[in-house]
Amino acid sequence: MSWLMTLRVALRALGRNKLRSFLTGLGVVIGVAAVIAMVAIGDGAKARVEQTFASIGSNMLIVLNGSSQGGGAMGGAGSLPSLTWDDLRAIQTELSAVREAAPVLRAGSQVMSEDSNWNTSIQGTTPDFLRVRSWPVALGAEFTQTDVDGGMKVAMVGQTVVDKLYGPNANPVGQVVRVKNIPFVIVGVLAKKGQSPFGQDFDDVVLVPVSTFQQKISGGLKNFIAGQIVVSSRGEDGNARAQQQVRGLLRDRHRLSLDADDDFQIRNPSEIASAQQEGTRTLTTLLMVIAAVSLLVGGIGIMNIMLVSVTERTREIGVRMAVGARARDIQLQFLVEALALSVSGGLIGVATGLGIAGWLASAFGWSMLIRPDVILIAVGFSGLVGVGFGFYPALKASRLDPITALRFE
Repeated sequence: MSWLMTLRVALRALGRNKLRSFLTGLGVVIGVAAVIAMVAIGDGAKARVEQTFASIGSNMLIVLNGSSQGGGAMGGAGSLPSLTWDDLRAIQTELSAVREAAPVLRAGSQVMSEDSNWNTSIQGTTPDFLRVRSWPVALGAEFTQTDVDGGMKVAMVGQTVVDKLYGPNANPVGQVVRVKNIPFVIVGVLAKKGQSPFGQDFDDVVLVPVSTFQQKISGGLKNFIAGQIVVSSRGEDGNARAQQQVRGLLRDRHRLSLDADDDFQIRNPSEIASAQQEGTRTLTTLLMVIAAVSLLVGGIGIMNIMLVSVTERTREIGVRMAVGARARDIQLQFLVEALALSVSGGLIGVATGLGIAGWLASAFGWSMLIRPDVILIAVGFSGLVGVGFGFYPALKASRLDPITALRFE
């Protein structure tokens, strides 16, 4: 009997009791749907975490001043000035794992255009800051090292500041914005960054040359950096090596003994990203195990119904053998029935899983990534479940004695 004829006979047999066939394959539907939905949402969550932390800056470290202690009370990070401008130059020039390093001095201030005003974060830095943060300029240009050396009153503004002072889609390049009543010429608009993982609006910022910041906005601490240093490392996985080198350099420059605590802090945002990805991976693995159990239960259901089908169709099997059907033809027919049940359940599960993933993504604002390889693997695995759990009933059917089968009532 040809493959096409076998398939037609199998589908006709399954079609005699559509509800039972559907309920039999329901376990496979649930298992495949769970796999597709969880992988799509899990990959989307992973991509969202990577995108969020890429907005902070790829391979970035944040070096902070130490914490003060007095009368038993510990100050917060940055309360003890310990980082110097010489430390910054040493980090920039002496460490092989460091690509760029830039100071960041911060102050909050009201900024004013001709028609509007807005309270925002003013940051004094250098052009290297944009490369550390992987932050392109959308309009105009960035200020230069010459602007820093000359203490020029120029500024780059984030998109939120543009929207509040000049309106959406405005081009403020060349306009004057006042910071603490000091006029600054806007030379560039920063590309939109969005929010940090903790809800901070990256685009609500005005960047000015660090020298101008010290002269016009906040006097600072002379030899000490009254802020932080942001560092970018070389290579895809260079953060650990750069962190080790920066720590060793600063301890040596600050003449700290071996048993002394660091008088500075180094934060690695990629560690937070790794922790979030690990949490997402653990949850996805747990749900995948649940999906695998659903597939297993579905396979057992297929085996159970196929065994019942063999018993119900014993006389039919006897008639087929009597008119010339071979044992392997009977076995193939029942295998094809089991395979049709599992694969059709797998296809329905794929459609259901994509629908669930799309609904969850829209309802909770999650990302969703569809992976064709996972869809193929899920459908292929559902087929293996059908063949694996359908083999014994098919073998049992093929070994029936024709005479006994014809006498069966």
